[in-house]
Amino acid sequence: MADVMPPNMLNDRPRTPAGLLSNAEKDRLIERGFLGLYRWYTARSQETRNWNPDRSFDWRAMNKDLPPELITVIQGFFAVEQYAPDFTSNLIHLVRRSHGRSHFQMRWGSEEEKHADAWENAVLFSGQRSPQWIAEYKDRLKSQTWELPFPDAIHNLVYTVFQERATQLNYLNMMKIAQGKSDKPHLRGVTDPVLAKVAQTIAVDEAAHYNFFLEGVRMYLYYYPERTLNAIRNVIGQFSMPAATLVPNWEHFYETVYRAGIYGPRDFQRDVMQVAFRNMGIESRKALEEGIRKTREVPDFDGGNFKTTAIWDTFDYGAVEGDVRRLHVKIQDYEKEIGFDLYDPTEFIENPEKPASTQAADD
Repeated sequence: MADVMPPNMLNDRPRTPAGLLSNAEKDRLIERGFLGLYRWYTARSQETRNWNPDRSFDWRAMNKDLPPELITVIQGFFAVEQYAPDFTSNLIHLVRRSHGRSHFQMRWGSEEEKHADAWENAVLFSGQRSPQWIAEYKDRLKSQTWELPFPDAIHNLVYTVFQERATQLNYLNMMKIAQGKSDKPHLRGVTDPVLAKVAQTIAVDEAAHYNFFLEGVRMYLYYYPERTLNAIRNVIGQFSMPAATLVPNWEHFYETVYRAGIYGPRDFQRDVMQVAFRNMGIESRKALEEGIRKTREVPDFDGGNFKTTAIWDTFDYGAVEGDVRRLHVKIQDYEKEIGFDLYDPTEFIENPEKPASTQAADD
């Protein structure tokens, strides 16, 4: 029997240790969560967001008189999305041993590829850039390679939460401008239903990506709270949008985006960081910094039973536990639809290290 069993299978038991969960068991639980989430995500993506960058929009009807400022923004969106192959390949390599995460990154990459093609079509059908200009610009962009902003998986996972939310916000605000809802004097009266539909469609994808990565961070928060909170603090301390050092004339693009009311520092603080914090049970950046500082003031003895307590005051652990439980219910419901539950169901295992007084949120 042993010769037909996968390596290390026997080492995965018991699944529900009576005492503290080992790091290996925590990692296994997180990986099972990612696998279930990936399966659920893929099915939902195919059912609800299966659009095509060429056929889903009436490109011939695109407004040929868009102001130069909007062309600059569309061109910048197109430029950032051109690094989708780098985003995808680097992240896949980082998590290649994880079925759920590596396969999701391939799915994510296929969706980001559609974004790149859609924004390229928007540049082309605006009538303000020639096919030759676009080809030369793409060649210039691809002469450089995007690299991961952080060396490890947990920091890059946290980074994508903030990055996807910021990208979604950019596209939603572009949609509003194209719908004629801008409050900026130089953009009043601008309308383009095609551009509005493109921005809205891609923003919906970015929202789905944000939620996937958010669910992953919540699982890490539940099983590795201190490590994850430190990663969150590190990421927001040096956050920047991807390809900022690669896209030509980035400062001009960023300034144009800011003046158009699409995205700026206040938007990051209010509509990106605070939204993500709220979704992760963190009150504020100040509370995060203070909680980590207090935790570090408590001695930590490696290999002993002494546990820090200040970390639990840094965020709403009960809310996080409730979110992780709900994720597992969603995964389990999906597995019952397919039949996975009959053979290898995903289980939710409580973290025995959680504070005894913490109650999981019901909603």
